[in-house]
Amino acid sequence: MISKQDQKLLLHLRQNARCSVSDLARALNLSRSTVQNRIAKLEASGVIRGYSVELGSEYSAGQVEAHVSIKVFQKLTARTNTALEQISQVSQLYSVSGEYDLIAIVQAQSLEELSAVLDEIGNLEGVERTNSAVVLETRFRR
Repeated sequence: MISKQDQKLLLHLRQNARCSVSDLARALNLSRSTVQNRIAKLEASGVIRGYSVELGSEYSAGQVEAHVSIKVFQKLTARTNTALEQISQVSQLYSVSGEYDLIAIVQAQSLEELSAVLDEIGNLEGVERTNSAVVLETRFRR
């Protein structure tokens, strides 16, 4: 469990991971050293694993995204996961319950590229079948 103050700190970092420690301290009504120590503690404990780039809306608007449900032959799950990790257009991979075993988030530059990636995923050793849903519009993302 993390404290309410740490939860607030994480919320601010999610909104802007490049926010300065001084700005975070002001927003949280804490000293700079306290904020620095909390961030260091959250990093050391693995709560904060890293910082990433959020793509701009103009760039993202040109991308095509699909959620791909994947049914895997159980004995080949590890090999399939490794193969999916090597496909650069697969930005996220989730293990899920239900009829399918995995959900891959695929981002491509065009529908043609997306189609090629979907074919590549479907042809991987260990993939029994797939079902894809192309994202038409992102309403919000946190």
